[in-house]
Amino acid sequence: QVQLVESGGGLVQAGGSLRLSCVASGSIFSINAMAWYSQAPGNQRELVATITRGGSTYYADSVKGRFTISRDNAKNTVFLQMNRLKPEDTAVYYCNGVGVGNYWGQGTQVTVSA
Repeated sequence: QVQLVESGGGLVQAGGSLRLSCVASGSIFSINAMAWYSQAPGNQRELVATITRGGSTYYADSVKGRFTISRDNAKNTVFLQMNRLKPEDTAVYYCNGVGVGNYWGQGTQVTVSA
C-alpha cells in the first residue's frame, strides 16, 4: 500500500504562485510514475502533469510554461510549482501514484481570485 499526502494549496490572486507538495509513504518502491490531477466543481478529474521514475515529464497544454513538476527522491516527495496562476486553475488538486496499484491523495484546494 502507498499513502499520499498533499499540502500547499490555498487562496492566491491571479498571476500569483503556489507550490504543492505530495509526500509518499509505504510501498513507494512499487510506484513507477507520479502525477497531479485537478478537479474543478462539476468537472471530471483532469491530468495536469506527470513525472516518471526516470524523471521524464508531461504537461497538459493548459499549464505548459506555467507549471513545473519535480521530485525529491530522498524525501519521497513530488512537487507542483504553479506560476502565473489563472482563475480557471481553481480546483482541488490530487496527487496520484501509479505502479502495482493506483493511489490517490486526499486533495488540496487551490483557489485563484481574479
